Amino acid sequence: MATVLHSAPKFTPNDGVSEALSAALGDMLVEAAEEHGEILLTVRRDRIEGALRLLRDEHEYQQLMEIAGVDYPQRPERFEVCYCLLSLTRNHRIIVKVTASEATPVPTATTLWPNAGWLEREVFDLYGVVFSGNTDLRRILTDYGFEGHPFRKDFPLTGYQELRYSEEDKRVVYEPVKLAQDLRQFDFMSPWEGAEYVLPGDEKAAETPAPPPVATPKATESPKQTGAGAAADKEAAKDTPANPPAMDEKGDEA
Repeated sequence: MATVLHSAPKFTPNDGVSEALSAALGDMLVEAAEEHGEILLTVRRDRIEGALRLLRDEHEYQQLMEIAGVDYPQRPERFEVCYCLLSLTRNHRIIVKVTASEATPVPTATTLWPNAGWLEREVFDLYGVVFSGNTDLRRILTDYGFEGHPFRKDFPLTGYQELRYSEEDKRVVYEPVKLAQDLRQFDFMSPWEGAEYVLPGDEKAAETPAPPPVATPKATESPKQTGAGAAADKEAAKDTPANPPAMDEKGDEA
């Protein structure tokens, strides 16, 4: 069978890649790191388009695979926008990140990759990050009239509105969220792990007083105290027939 040779290696290590890309990005780069086997490049927000163009045209990262958002509410610029790039010729991936807030728009990447339009709409819809230069920045995953951005950490789990089909109006209607019962908190800790509170059902055991301690434990030191011995064996033999009927293999009387 002939051996098939591919122009791209099966796996490209990260050796020297971070140093080469950091030198190429220059003052556009804020930080370079390697985590979980992946190279992370944080660049300045206002230079993201130039950084992505440089990586595409001069370092062969041809494809934009994904744009993802991350929310860190405790930070001044709470959002991270992550661009996942793939080099087909090198078979290598990198992640380019920028930080942003609600009031700081991120330059669009639609001038480099057409698929960035829908990816930026997802980040805008779920996190509220605005992309300047995107001419079609609309919601794409949530419904019309949706309030808020559901992937933010401070967004309530129940949301603000619910929709249902109304038999009276013969259409879908929007209503404020009404919970039939409060959200329950489940405790999955095993009782054998030593709970610091009284488990359900254990309150009865706490009310029952403990039995008094035994001063002198009672022990059976002779057969007379147990009722066993020759006299008991003789009495038991009276009820046993002398010649019991024979049994077959099945246990029935012959």
